[in-house]
Amino acid sequence: MEEDYPAELSSGDNFVAGPLPDEPEETETVDVAAIERQARQELLRVEAELNQRWPETKIEPSLDRIKALVTVLGDPQKTYPVLHVAGTNGKGSTARMIDALLTRMGLRVGRYTSPHLQLVTERIALDGMPIPASRYVEIYRDIEPYVRMVDGAGGPPMSKFEVLTGMAFAAFADAPVEAAVVEVGLGGTWDATNVADGQVATITPIGIDHVEYLGSDITGIAGEKAGIIKPGSVAVLSEQEPEVQKVLLARAIEVDATVARAGSEFGVLQREIAVGGQLLKLQGLGGVYEEIFLPLHGLHQANNAALALASVEAFFGAGKDRQLVIDAVREAFAEVENPGRLERVRAAPAVLLDSAHNPHGARALAATIAEEFAFRRLAAVVGVMADKDARGILEALEPVVSDLVVTRNSSPRAMPLDELNDLAISVFGEDRVVAEPSLDAAVETAVALVEESEDPEEPLAGGGVLVTGSVVTAGEARTLFGKEPA
Repeated sequence: MEEDYPAELSSGDNFVAGPLPDEPEETETVDVAAIERQARQELLRVEAELNQRWPETKIEPSLDRIKALVTVLGDPQKTYPVLHVAGTNGKGSTARMIDALLTRMGLRVGRYTSPHLQLVTERIALDGMPIPASRYVEIYRDIEPYVRMVDGAGGPPMSKFEVLTGMAFAAFADAPVEAAVVEVGLGGTWDATNVADGQVATITPIGIDHVEYLGSDITGIAGEKAGIIKPGSVAVLSEQEPEVQKVLLARAIEVDATVARAGSEFGVLQREIAVGGQLLKLQGLGGVYEEIFLPLHGLHQANNAALALASVEAFFGAGKDRQLVIDAVREAFAEVENPGRLERVRAAPAVLLDSAHNPHGARALAATIAEEFAFRRLAAVVGVMADKDARGILEALEPVVSDLVVTRNSSPRAMPLDELNDLAISVFGEDRVVAEPSLDAAVETAVALVEESEDPEEPLAGGGVLVTGSVVTAGEARTLFGKEPA
């Protein structure tokens, strides 16, 4: 399954120059666009097959199926070190930062994240980029016979997420990568990714989400997520509620893991809002890192940066008086891209996308809007999944939003428009809420609302549109504005 790369020519190679031909040889023109279209069609066929399986929202507390798959694949997840990332919010952002840091340190890195914004290939990244559609299809076809073997062994067939996890592990082994950054899909202990034993277990802030699967007891949720902390690993913990921290530390003691805690061993020392992001001074495990420009907004992203830095330090064994190369750290953070996280996709009026999909994420989003943006009028386009705390999301956004346009995305799990509209009116009041049946119409309405101004000479001054409420909503808005998957 290895890809073929052209061999580089060294100065020591010997060449004999022959006479030039009278006529240049004809070369076959490769229609790259046609090849990509064909690959996308095949990708759609593969996705149709995978969508016949259990969806990612349906889980069973068992690792038997994924263990059986990786066993017949030769345990690819054991052929490279893993940095495992769990938590409620910030997992994807932190994983991207860890990836950027490891890459800048000279490693070949694989990254597995979920869900995707626009295209499923985003989930499996090599060298910081999603794998091509053709490669995704190839990996699936390679492991498909083994998946069917596991399906036929009795019990429920493999879920879609389990198959995707097996694909990622196989892709990373085949590359091969020197480190894999693996984001938990849901929970921790029983998540398919937990067949990997992370050398570093990174845990972002834990809150209440996925109540139907993880329950509403935050200590129970913490216990589930603590399952990624493995014997002899380093647990790098963000700041947590005291009862959550107690559960995480108990797990670390149980498996004899080393612990690094935000606010104690590492953290954000200083933060200044800057054009296009923020300038940070971070306390790492190996010392202080100054003048770190992060092209992302919000205190939560600064905290994610500190968490990512400490995770990479732990991976390399950094400690007192042993720092990572500061210039490499600066370069890595400066180049971080995080699509769908307060991402600007239009300038006038400003249109921002954010994938906040629970109250915890919405509160962080609202705090960032209040602190770092000076909108005269902000219209929010919100589409939420039916299984989410829509009221909690709306209540978090209400103080910073002037007008609300509720809609629904294309997911069958999207909250019905009438239901979301009723909730929105109860939070915002009828005069501030508009309902639109489609996302494109909702965005058009929101833009029209912010273009209304008392000053006809500056109709767009200070106006903004925020599209949020779901990863699917943010992803579909990205496509609407012509952004490529990243």
